Amino acid sequence: MLVVIHDYAGHPFQVELSRALSRRGYSVHHIFFAGDQGPKGEMKKKSGDGYIFFEPIGSSKSYSKTNFLKRRFSDLEYGKAVARRLAELSPDVVISGNTPTETQEIILNMCGSIGTKFIYWCQDFYSIAATSILKKKLFFFGVMVGKYYQHLEKRQMCRSEHIIHITERFCIQTDLWGIKRGKISIIPNWGALHDINVLTKNSNWSKRHGLDEKRKRALYSGTLGLKHNPTMLEKVALDNPDIEVVVVASGVGFDYLESRQTEIPNIKLFPLQPFSEFAEVLSSADILLAVIERDAGEFSVPSKILSYLCSGRAIVLAAPIDNLASVMVNDSKSGLVVESDDDEGFSKAVSSLMGDFCSRESSGVNARNYAEKNFDIEKITDKFEKILVRIAS
Repeated sequence: MLVVIHDYAGHPFQVELSRALSRRGYSVHHIFFAGDQGPKGEMKKKSGDGYIFFEPIGSSKSYSKTNFLKRRFSDLEYGKAVARRLAELSPDVVISGNTPTETQEIILNMCGSIGTKFIYWCQDFYSIAATSILKKKLFFFGVMVGKYYQHLEKRQMCRSEHIIHITERFCIQTDLWGIKRGKISIIPNWGALHDINVLTKNSNWSKRHGLDEKRKRALYSGTLGLKHNPTMLEKVALDNPDIEVVVVASGVGFDYLESRQTEIPNIKLFPLQPFSEFAEVLSSADILLAVIERDAGEFSVPSKILSYLCSGRAIVLAAPIDNLASVMVNDSKSGLVVESDDDEGFSKAVSSLMGDFCSRESSGVNARNYAEKNFDIEKITDKFEKILVRIAS
């Protein structure tokens, strides 16, 4: 069976799934958007992999996350490029997630044209999140565009052969859309457990980049964009001058911190690092930081949180208290959670954990234990394979 896994963002855990399926005898073509600047999995064949091919499509040169019209044009062009590739490959099944609504529409239409089964992997309700953002930027016109996107996303799910939700709570929305639960499976997202090991703090990566091995260190890794607030990280650095605050990121928030770096000497900025060094990057921290804006919604679980859990480090998260990431960190006792706009509480939480070695260490152990219990790739792949076999037959 030829399976295309299309993950717009190229996250590490989707790459892990592609590898696991290839080891079970599936031919896997893993497609992702080359223009997305967020963290990527290791996109090259490893020893033990079966037939697997990684293909970036598109370019970052003209892609804009801040200009709606430019972004929409790029999304449409990218969708057409993926559709052309699918026509050439003619796969048996396409699993597509993390994809802009209009891009997904083009991909789904091509699957219908070539007789390919389509599985909608719902990481978040893209159209609902877009509506919230567009309403602020474009007012009434933004609301109308958002409603159009919601219409498309609902129609796409209705037309899909199957839907994979990352949480049971997503069914609340699909119930409202009249989609039967019989065509829905629940498979929570996970971290790339076997690629992100627990390592010592003073790693080769930290030494190579001149980090002070004697100082306590808080680290943020990943996209720092529209739904993140870089001033939260800035405040942590200003309030805790004895702490080294390391930001390994890309995006408009990263650009903002660069403009402020000369005034904050204890903040260290680095571009996103290769996935082969990701475990060392995370292990160089005493505490890992994450920020989720209120507009991101209750369902968004950034992949960075899943990776953080694997690394065995304490986490300080600023997010809506009912967000799935907040629930995950609280339930696993892997760190502290404050509200997404509580910059004072965020800074104090970092200071508190830095001053409490026992709590910091136990939080890190709890994080890794949670990952080992919930992120077993073979058990996860069993669930995907069951869906593939049922749909293909």
